[in-house]
Amino acid sequence: MVFRKLMAAFGAGVEVDTVLATSTVRPGETLSGQVNFVGGGSDYNVEGIFIDFTAVVEVESGDSEYNANYSFLRQPVAGPFHLTAGARHSAPFQIPVPWETPISAIGGHPLRGMKLGVKTELALAGALDKGDLDPLFVTPLPIQEHLIMALDRQGFRFSKADLERGTLQGSRMPFFQEIEYYAGPQWSRHFNALELTFITNPHSMDVILEADKRGGFMSSSHDTYNRFTVPLNGNLNAAEQALNNGLHQMAQRRGWF
Repeated sequence: MVFRKLMAAFGAGVEVDTVLATSTVRPGETLSGQVNFVGGGSDYNVEGIFIDFTAVVEVESGDSEYNANYSFLRQPVAGPFHLTAGARHSAPFQIPVPWETPISAIGGHPLRGMKLGVKTELALAGALDKGDLDPLFVTPLPIQEHLIMALDRQGFRFSKADLERGTLQGSRMPFFQEIEYYAGPQWSRHFNALELTFITNPHSMDVILEADKRGGFMSSSHDTYNRFTVPLNGNLNAAEQALNNGLHQMAQRRGWF
């Protein structure tokens, strides 16, 4: 275990170490672990210890872009309590992972462009100290993985993923994920690129597709959208057919077929 000293600016010297039972979870599952801490040189009244789910989000401002940390879940795990000098304590926790938590790993590999994790926060003496970001790898739900693999089978090539600031219809998140692809051979004469977004709840999932239109030398490019809903635990082949229908509908809407 690696203890990190928090509240150094206040002379507290409280050391905190957060141990996750696993660093890999799926949306809707429970993240378990414990926070271990050691008191400093004096007694302190701790107001609380919190686990904060944090994501790095791309924010557009005028003509510029920058990354910002966004908290999308803050869960108390201990406090208030009296921490005596040098005392050792542990606070176990179990936190339900929000259904809309973005995917940050596929097939055991981190998803390029995603930065997601948990921070441990210590409230002491009227101040709040946030620790470092401990990586959290969120893997797809079965239906999400099936649709991602369906795009792979059609030749779509993964480009990158990111989080954009904003709240989509049906979502409670202050940001949304875009998984971006280069068009596969079947679609390359129609699309330059495709963006995939999931909005998930305990019962169903909305799938949002956005494709750009490949234009000629004198024509401008236009984006087109398709959105459909599938049961979260529904038939995987039916979900794949809905994906294929969505791709064809976008093509037909612009007269690409």
